[in-house]
Amino acid sequence: MHWAVLASMASQPVFKRTYVRTKPYPEEKVRIINELKELFSKYETVFVIDLHETSNRVLQEYRFWLRRRGARVIKAKNTLVLIALRQLMGSVSEDIEKLFTGENLLVFTNENPFELAKWIWGTGVRREAMPGDVAPFDLVAPAGNTNMGPGPIMSKFGKLKIPIKVQDGKIWIVKDTVVAKRGDKINEDAAEILKKLNVKPIFETLNIKAAIMKGKYVITTDELRIDTKAYRTMIEDAARGAFNLAVNTAYPTPEVLRVSIAKAHMEAINLAVNARYVTPETAQYIISRAAAEANALASVIAPKAPELGLQVVQQAQQTKTEATQAAAESKPEEKKAEEKKEEGPSEEEIASGLSSLFGG
Repeated sequence: MHWAVLASMASQPVFKRTYVRTKPYPEEKVRIINELKELFSKYETVFVIDLHETSNRVLQEYRFWLRRRGARVIKAKNTLVLIALRQLMGSVSEDIEKLFTGENLLVFTNENPFELAKWIWGTGVRREAMPGDVAPFDLVAPAGNTNMGPGPIMSKFGKLKIPIKVQDGKIWIVKDTVVAKRGDKINEDAAEILKKLNVKPIFETLNIKAAIMKGKYVITTDELRIDTKAYRTMIEDAARGAFNLAVNTAYPTPEVLRVSIAKAHMEAINLAVNARYVTPETAQYIISRAAAEANALASVIAPKAPELGLQVVQQAQQTKTEATQAAAESKPEEKKAEEKKEEGPSEEEIASGLSSLFGG
């Protein structure tokens, strides 16, 4: 009986206890939640910025410029942000919940999120180097007057192998000296010397976690980093392909019809010329073509049948002579072989040439 009871208890479903708040939220929290709901309704996009290891100076600089761009920048507790989203949207996805950990800054904006992200990453703030920072390039202690008096600081110059001298009561650096190479971590002595020399080598930007559109769509940082040049090339290629397809299918749009009509006109002229169909537009082309063909035929027959008294147009003969000479220079053996041939054109070639000459 005892085992039967235990088995029956084990088969019962286990329910998780969920926390349901019974007390009302404090007045200040209610005010913040309502403000957040209003911001989520007013602005299309909110950027979630990770404030971990972001210096206050950098944060203040971005606050100023973001506000100038029409954005609203605030800090709020993650729990209050999620409460506001749940009250506004009904539910919050797991992807959004994952964003709200640690200390965050919220940037509400109606600007294109891709353009704003590009601006944030491209508009960094220079700051002084701190121990542990990675040198973005070779950091140089410049030659000249440091405006520092002699003292214990001279030992740090020595550690960094910076040649110095004392002149007029001030420390002078004898020559430009690299104190940290690109990719190296900046040590404490180098950071202090660079700070005293007013060298600010670190280019710092805001760390974007993601952007949330309309309170429910998450755009990750990888999706925000678009290659505008590549997309421009893709769009231009697609536009050219679409235009060519539209022209080839004669799709009737104002842009396509201008090309299609011109193309159809040229094709009609070409067809009429090939068919020897004489019109005011095709007559000159047909006559020119017939003259060229007759001249070509005459140039072949005249040397073989001088009794016919055929005359070859000088320009055409000169052009043919130049072409023959060029071919002879490139292929001397073929020229010799042609010179040995004494027989003239075949009857079929003559018949074909006469047919072309008289439009037969």
